[in-house]
Order: sequence, then structure tokens, then C-alpha cells
Amino acid sequence: MPTLLVKNIHTLVTMDEQRREIRQGALWVRDQAIEQVGTTAELPQTADEVLDLQDRHVVLPGLVNTHHHFFQTLTRAIPAVQNVELFGWLQGLLPIWAHLSPEAIRVSAQIAAAELMLSGCTTASDHLYIYPNGCTLDDEIEAIQEVGLRFHASRGSLSLGQSQGGLPPDALVEQEDFILRDSQRLIEQYHDNSRHAMLRITLAPCSPFTVSQDLMRESAALARSHPGVRLHTHLAENANDVAYSLERFGLLPGDYARSVGWLGQDVWHAHCVKLSEAAIATFGQTGTGVAHCPCSNMRLASGMAPIRQMLDQNVPVGLGVDGSASNDSGHLLQEARTALLLARVREENPAALTAREALEIATRGGARVLGRDDIGSLAPGMAADFVAVDVDTPAFAGAHTDIVAALLLCQVDRVAYSFINGRKVIDQGHLTTLDLPLLVERHNRTAEALLAAAKR
Repeated sequence: MPTLLVKNIHTLVTMDEQRREIRQGALWVRDQAIEQVGTTAELPQTADEVLDLQDRHVVLPGLVNTHHHFFQTLTRAIPAVQNVELFGWLQGLLPIWAHLSPEAIRVSAQIAAAELMLSGCTTASDHLYIYPNGCTLDDEIEAIQEVGLRFHASRGSLSLGQSQGGLPPDALVEQEDFILRDSQRLIEQYHDNSRHAMLRITLAPCSPFTVSQDLMRESAALARSHPGVRLHTHLAENANDVAYSLERFGLLPGDYARSVGWLGQDVWHAHCVKLSEAAIATFGQTGTGVAHCPCSNMRLASGMAPIRQMLDQNVPVGLGVDGSASNDSGHLLQEARTALLLARVREENPAALTAREALEIATRGGARVLGRDDIGSLAPGMAADFVAVDVDTPAFAGAHTDIVAALLLCQVDRVAYSFINGRKVIDQGHLTTLDLPLLVERHNRTAEALLAAAKR
């Protein structure tokens, strides 16, 4: 098994149980796992591969993205939906997404993954909930395996069309018996519950206004019949979302989640901007997780999620960049910075969220939300998922009195190095697994074709 030594790290941010930050740090890796963590002087001086960071890089655990919609990279900054709230945004984009193809799913997934990886992400969950024209989750899984991102693939679904009181056009919904059969197939074919697994499957009916309560309950039962299969959906994203829940079910979103069995350590919900105080307490008591998506929530004017209150109630909180048509970026480290700033604005308190707390949400928090104890920190036995940021740059000039906080308070364009499962996937700021310029060209052609088809 190959070995790797990363030495002369300016500051090694371990995020381990003691939250150690090691000056002149080093990592020693064998195959896919970390074996030793310490100072450069303490660790072995040789390995099959040696990366000398020359005291100019901060190394931290790979960031964890807990909510995204990769396919939306194809429809960024669409003029008609730049200034509308969630429901109007969906109504404007669903007719365009009706023209997605398997190629569109593949190329958008790779672009989204590349963007995430360049920003420090090493593990991502994606929520693919629309499957027109022969699209399958397999298309996305195969595309991501080529890029090398650690991946939690969510089998999303739409089953409640407009004629039944839902939001999506009837032509885009699937039959619920098919959704459940396909979910079973995907679990059997792809789900890997082993330690350091690169691929896991999640069941993810899209939202209360796009699927039935029966599908929510049946999906929960199916997931819980397989070890390590988790549940994910959107919840309490904005005021209209809450109003829909009250009108259709007579329940607040947190009570709706309880009514369909969607509470527990195997569940996480995206957004939760309008979650009630009682529901926050319940989430904390049951270990139900939240994917916090601050940029998307601001872009769609959904509101500011009460993250400080959630953390104080021991709610598992991770970060999500959300879809690239509602952010419209996929820069996960900048998402952590935004979470820091937005929490302070919401509470009108400059100490509402510290830089290290925001970084913890992006690492250990995301790992907890995804149910993983093998990522999110750098310690012996953990997956060799880590990134290096060059701090000998203009953006960090004058910030070396607290270089860890500077990762959140200053500007990081991209990481210099990234290793996922012990494999170097970013080398001196460049993606090693795909030809990125060719991928961008292919993606743009696909996006143009998608918009042209929607206009016909």
C-alpha cells in the first residue's frame, strides 16, 4: 500500500477531539487512511510520495457539502428567475429542466464536483429529484466516480403534480411504486456502508409540496431496512413553504416531519429557515440534522436560519451550497464564510458564530449530518481527505496572527492541494482527474442546447 508524507505545514488544523492546531505540522498516510498526525519533526521523514509545503500552507480536513443539486449548473443566472422567491423560481425553471438528458446530468455533475473540489470540498451529497428523458441517478454516479469526489447520491423524486395539489407539472412526476422500486435497485447496486466508503445512497423525496405523505413514510421504511441508508428532503425553506404545510396538512413543518416518521439520527433536512422553536428542540433531542444553505436562502430571500439556536440545542448542522441555480456558486469555503457573517447579522451579535465554529460546521458538522465517523477531522484511522490553502498570498497578507480564522475572514479563491481517499485530486490549484477546459466547453454547449430546447 502506497504511503504519503505531507510535511512542513504552516498550520495543521486537525479538527480532532482536542481541536488541535499544529504549527510545523505533518501528516503520514498509508493508502486511503491517515496513520500519523503531528509535527514534521515527530513524523517519519520518508514515504513513497513526499509533499513539502514549505511553511506556506494551512492544511485542514476536507469540507463536507450536505446539500446540492448538481444539474442546476446548467441554468445559472436565468433572467426570468433572478428576482423571485422559491415557488416562482421553481415554476420558472421546471419547464426548462423538463428537457434534461442523461448527458446533461453527467456533464453538470462533473462541473459541480470540480467547482466544489477546487473550493476545498472532498465529500458531497447531491439531491437529484428530476428524471426526464431517460435520466437516471446512475448517470450522475458514474460521472462523479470519474472525478474522484467522495459522494452521497440522493435518489430524489417528484410524485405530486399540479393536478393533485403539488407544485411540479404533471409531466415531470413519477409513479410512487416505480420510485420505490428504483430506490431499492440503487441501494442494492451502489450503497456501500463500509468505513471510508466512496459512495452511499440516500432516499430523498423532494419536499412536502412535491410528494405525498405515503411516499415519505414508505421511503423511510425502505431506507431503515438497509444499514446506513439515510433520509433527506427540503423542509421549512420559506414562509410560503410553511403556509403550504399548514393549508394542506394542518401542520407546521416540524410536526409534518414527525407525522411521516422523518425524525432521527438517520434524517437531515435542507434549509429549515422557518423551523419553529419547538421543532428545533425536537431536532436536537432526536439528532435530526440540518443542511444550512445561507447563500441560497439570501438569493431567494427565504430568510435567515436560526443556526446559533440550533447549535445551542445540539442540532447536527452541516453546510450546503444548494443548487447552482439558486446560489449560483458552488464555493464551499465561501459558503462557510457566508454562514459566519449571516449568523452575526441575524443575531445582531458579532460573536454569534466564530470563525472556528463555522469551520467546524463545514467539516465535523457535515460529517455528523451525513452519519459518518471517518471524515471531517484529521486523526489516525480517519480517511485521508484533506486540503491545503496557500496563505503566502496578497489575500492573507497581514493575517498571520490568526491564520485559521483568516481562512474564513479573508478570501480563498481555490485550494492549492486536495487529497480524497489518499488520492491527489487538486495539484497546485489544478484538477488532476479531468481536463477542466474541455469539460467547461462541453458543459456550456449542453446548457445552450437545454435552453434552446426549452424555447421550442
